[in-house]
Amino acid sequence: MRSSNPIFSRWGAARDAGAADAYAQRPVGAAVGGHPTDDFATNPYAPGADTSSRSDGAAVTMDDVIVRTGTTLATVVLTAVLSWLLLPVDAANLGRSYGIAVGAALVAFVLSLVQAFRRTPSPALILGYAAFEGVFLGVLSSTISTYIAPGVVVQAVLGTFAVSAGVLIAYRMRWIRVTQRFTGFVAAAATGFVLLLVADLLFSAFGAGNGLGFHSGGLGILFGVVGILLGAAFLAMDFKQVEDAVAYGAPREEAWLAAFGLTMTLVWIYLEVLQVLTIFNSDN
Repeated sequence: MRSSNPIFSRWGAARDAGAADAYAQRPVGAAVGGHPTDDFATNPYAPGADTSSRSDGAAVTMDDVIVRTGTTLATVVLTAVLSWLLLPVDAANLGRSYGIAVGAALVAFVLSLVQAFRRTPSPALILGYAAFEGVFLGVLSSTISTYIAPGVVVQAVLGTFAVSAGVLIAYRMRWIRVTQRFTGFVAAAATGFVLLLVADLLFSAFGAGNGLGFHSGGLGILFGVVGILLGAAFLAMDFKQVEDAVAYGAPREEAWLAAFGLTMTLVWIYLEVLQVLTIFNSDN
């Protein structure tokens, strides 16, 4: 099952001959409850298989994914807190802080693209992305908390945790089943969502004021809720991808790609929750 997350979609892409093919070309629905039903005999990363052909002699485990995801998220949080404290958003410094934040966002975007098109994960690129993303989030959150909706950042963080925990519980209880139809629906919805965002930016850039109105009022809240639901769907697909990677014995280095993809999804959810809460608090 391929995830719509651009990072997870590259898992198993012709790496480590034989292992990648066995992992990436497995049939949809071959794993039930996280346990593959096909034969591991052709997969050199399978438990108990001959490890002589492995690049690092080990297969990914859930602990690997947890540790690397925790490291990546901790980097985001640390740089966000430092940027909040060291890049003031008062009237005298707002322009400078905004400039740094926009620059950091662009660097994070470039690093994410570079990693997305690499054949192997690079911890340096992934942690670099996390660091610059944290700077952007720190300044943005500080600005919103200072000028628009005081206290909303804590609510957004708690909301992100709540959404993530809810998706994890629903996924583990099999209330959410990531099927081919589910994946296709989410991909189509995400495409429409992104196209609307681009249209909104174009309208704003060419003098339409508030664009299409997706950042204020009831329409803004509705659009943000749709974004949260899409983020939750991405997260379920990411969980499925991680579960399959562990079950099929993917290379240990794939844990860094898991951390990268999960971080991107959680940042998405945080931004959408922050938008919804900001609009709601500012309207009241």
